[in-house]
Amino acid sequence: MPNSSRKVGSLFVVATPIGNLADMTYRAVETLRAADIVAAEDTRHSRKLLKEYSISTTMVAYHEHNERKQTKYLIGKLLGGADVALITDAGTPLISDPGYRLVSAAHDQKVPVVPIPGCCAAIAALSVAAIPSDRFVFEGFLPGKSAARLARLRELDQEQRTLIFYESAHRIKDTLIDFAKIFSLDRTITLAREITKQFETITKGTLSQILQRVTDEPNQQKGEFVLIVEGYHPDKKIDADTLRILDILAEFLTPSQAAEATAKITGKSKNLVYQTGLTRKSEKSSD
Repeated sequence: MPNSSRKVGSLFVVATPIGNLADMTYRAVETLRAADIVAAEDTRHSRKLLKEYSISTTMVAYHEHNERKQTKYLIGKLLGGADVALITDAGTPLISDPGYRLVSAAHDQKVPVVPIPGCCAAIAALSVAAIPSDRFVFEGFLPGKSAARLARLRELDQEQRTLIFYESAHRIKDTLIDFAKIFSLDRTITLAREITKQFETITKGTLSQILQRVTDEPNQQKGEFVLIVEGYHPDKKIDADTLRILDILAEFLTPSQAAEATAKITGKSKNLVYQTGLTRKSEKSSD
């Protein structure tokens, strides 16, 4: 809890609900009430939360467009003895949200930084995904443009840890289509939509199944999304039918073209098919 006896204030990084206001913790409420300043990503949005819990603490805006200016202001307040609570529109600050500059500056100035844990969409989705959660990588939002998005996905294609992505309503379908260009269509995915909200849906299936559902059901393209993607399994071998197709195409196409065509026909990972093709070519050459 804030301690007004300190000469230097404390920065409290406070997690807030991601949808259902009842998910607010007692400690978060008390921290926001006792703080001197609440730094909020969008004061209009956060005012509803503070009103719900009868919190009258002064708010200031802290978002990506004013981080530099507001960091200097808030550090000044902290060094002057004020306690500051940092919140975002939803979930845990700094997790694909503003706050890094302020927290970093607080550490540099020896200002105590205190986490007040609570909701996080990535962890909430992972907990119900039924996909291995012992090792995972949080990627946040992928690039907005398809070319950059595909380039990043190629880098992640053989990542063996579970992958976690955030995505918005206007890009969810395009992102899944790009998934299908890089990942195997039988890769397991859990799509978590509108977590803790009225229209929450948690759907697990293959990439092919998830893409089909999102395409067929426009309502599944609305809201905020977390995508949990099964990691790459190097022990998954290409089946005999895929090898037969690859071998036939390799007689008429370059290795890259044969791999791309085989991947489109079978739904297997292009990278895996390509590497298999190179290995088979090398084996034949050495015979």
